[in-house]
Formats: sequence, structure tokens, C-alpha cells
Amino acid sequence: MKIARFSRIGFILAAAGSAVGLGNIWKFPYVTGEYGGGAFVLIYLITVILIGFSIMIAEMLIGYLGRRDGVTSFEELAPRNKNLWKLGGFQGLAGLFIMIFYSVVIGWIFHYVVTSLTHLPATVAEAEATFNTMLNSDVWTQLFYHTIAFIWITYVLTKGIKGGIEKLNMILMPTLMIILLGMFAYAVSLDTFSQAVSFMFTPDWSKIDSDAFVVAVGHAFFTLSLGMGAIMTYSASMEKGSNLVTNAFWVVFLDTTIAIIAGLMLFTFLYQYGAGPAKGPGLVFISLPAAFYEMGIIGNIFAVLFFIALAFAGLTSSVSLVEPMVQYFIDRFNFTRLKAAISMGLFFYLIGIIALLSNIDGYKEALTWGDKNFFDWVDYITAAIMLPLGGLVMAIFVGFVIEKSRVEAAVKPHLGFAFEIWYFSLRYITPIAMFIVMLSLMGVL
Repeated sequence: MKIARFSRIGFILAAAGSAVGLGNIWKFPYVTGEYGGGAFVLIYLITVILIGFSIMIAEMLIGYLGRRDGVTSFEELAPRNKNLWKLGGFQGLAGLFIMIFYSVVIGWIFHYVVTSLTHLPATVAEAEATFNTMLNSDVWTQLFYHTIAFIWITYVLTKGIKGGIEKLNMILMPTLMIILLGMFAYAVSLDTFSQAVSFMFTPDWSKIDSDAFVVAVGHAFFTLSLGMGAIMTYSASMEKGSNLVTNAFWVVFLDTTIAIIAGLMLFTFLYQYGAGPAKGPGLVFISLPAAFYEMGIIGNIFAVLFFIALAFAGLTSSVSLVEPMVQYFIDRFNFTRLKAAISMGLFFYLIGIIALLSNIDGYKEALTWGDKNFFDWVDYITAAIMLPLGGLVMAIFVGFVIEKSRVEAAVKPHLGFAFEIWYFSLRYITPIAMFIVMLSLMGVL
């Protein structure tokens, strides 16, 4: 089946849109806050360069050479044991499972866009009470916005590569960057910007332990959208003759730059208005709204713009999380794009309702097993097992299974003398790192 092709800029923006998601603007600042700032950022940047960039090239290579859905690409590129290696293509399931709770979180963001227009909590305590009320009691508000997210994402997927995914990213990604840069420019003018810079880039090694290294590797992997089949599926629609290394560089660069800008901006606001950086996952929904309140009317404007930017980041990531399995059903079962998109959309939407209910009083007890509810279990299984396993499989597949001559032909002209360094890293450093991360996140180490 002929697959529509991205333009070069369309591919970069779509792949960057896949990578730039809630992990950059929501998760990166709060994990940086939890692990003391500069030391964690340094470990994260080294991880992105040594491991993330290597896997990004490898995942692009599989999609670019295979030219089909992930399962078919693995199957056709494997010189032997094709029935075994095609299982590697099912890492697209990780993205679909992530969407179970990701869509619910996007619904929260939609809700905050609307509420920021009229009301911001005056204190952190009020913000925390407001968020917890929504999370634990307000099922209908969450369900309404979860439904809006499902309809929007599914509609974009039905329009295909050129008419849906590329068009969405050509509009939302530049808009997202304009909003963040505008807010960043304001942050630079505040007295506490230097304090945020110091926090982000002055290493405090006392806050670093083995967990910080594992979190840094895992977060670099998550925020680059690796191990879930998204980059691989998009790369199948890359123009022939594309420079994989340059494309991977721009995706990694945009993703990392936006994470750093978001961190500096948020910490500047939090310091300026009396909130600390280490507020955990509630930083965006609890600490930040209270900081926006202290700004007066400009705070309402910034709150709306910020949550719109966050929504855009979530939406561009969401379509990439679902597209691998949409393409799989189109290629392998001759589904129409409409049927495949609606089927996958209904999957994450309906199970997402269970995830939503697992936080609601009256339901959470029945939907909790051990120390986690259903929402947290889906998050844990995808982050601790599925994503690092996907990265491990890709590193081994490109490093040991695909003929080296094919890898050289596609990558060496663009990497030059650095090819052997990248290839060695992919074969030995990256698999060991991913295996350690997976065992650590599972609690084995």
C-alpha cells in the first residue's frame, strides 16, 4: 500500500511534535525540581546525547528502510527469524496504552484552559484543593474533556499523514513555540530569572543518587517519544534520500530546547511568586496557577496561553502515540483509515474511562491493586517495561540483526568518522543502559 510522504519540514515538525509533549513542559520541570536542578539536567543532557540520539537514529532507520508499519518493517528487514522479530514492531502498543491515561491528562489541561479565563486560585492550598476536587470527585467534567480529546485526536488521525498529522503539526508546533518564547521573554525580564538559571545549571550533587540516573535515562527516552513506534512509523513516510542524522538532530534539538525553556520559564515564575521548585507532578496544576494569580490580569493571560501550549504539546504527541497501530491495521488487515482510526480511538477512550474512574472516590478502591490504582498501573507498566523494552529491542535489531552494510549505506554518509562510535554505542552501551533502567524501574535493582 502506498503511504503518503511527509515534506522534510513536515516530518521534522511531526517528529518533534511527537517528542515535544507533556514530558517536556509538565514532567521535565518537576523531576528536575525533585532531583535538585543542575546535576539532574546535566545527567539528562548527557543521556539525550549518548543514548537518546543513538536510538532516535536507529528507530528512524527501521521505519525509513521498512517503509511500512512497525510490525511489517521488522519482519521484512530481518534476514532470518522473521516471525520472531516482527514482534518487535508491536512496540506501537506502548503508545496506545499510554494514550489510556494521556487522554485523561489532556482533558485536565482543556479544563484548566477554560477555568483560567475566569478564575485562578489565590494560594497553593486553594489550588491543591481545586485540583484534588476535580481529580477525586468531578467525574463529569473529566469525562467531558476526555471525550473532547478523543474526538479531536481521532479526527486528525482519520485525515491521514498529509491532511491530518502534518497539517496539525505545521500549525500547532510553531504556535506552541511562539507562545513559549513569548512567555520566556517575559520571564527573562524578571529578577528571579538568574535564580532559575542557577538552579537549572549549577549542579547540586547532594541530591543525586542512583535513582536520579535511572529517572534521567527513562525520562530522556520518554520525552523523545522513543520505544513506542511513533518515530518509526513517521519515518516510513520520510522522503527518499532523507538525511536521517540531520533529521534526528533537529528533533532532539527542538525537544531538548523546549524542555529547557519550559523549565527556566516555570522556575522563574515560581521563584518570583514564592513557590519552590520541588512540588512534584502538581507543579503545573497546583503551584503554577497560584503563581499566575499573583501576577494579576497578566497572570490570567499567561495561564490561558500556557495551558493552550500544554494542550498543543499533548495533542501533537497524542496523534503519534496512536498512529503506529492505525498504520498496522491499515497495512496488515486492509482497514480503511477511518475504520482503523475510530477503532484505536475507541480503545484508548473506553479504557481511559476506567483510568479516570480509578481516581474517583467510590470507584478507586475497586480499581486499586497493591499500591497503585488502574491509572498508575498503566503509567508504570508503559514507563518501566514497555518503553525501555522497545528501546532495547531496537538497539539489538539495528546493531546485530540488520546487515551492517545496509546500516552503513543509510547512516555512514551522514555521520562520517563518527559512524563507528555510534554503532558501538548502539550495540553495547545503549542495550546495557536500557536493561538497567528497565530492571531499576521494575524494582529488581
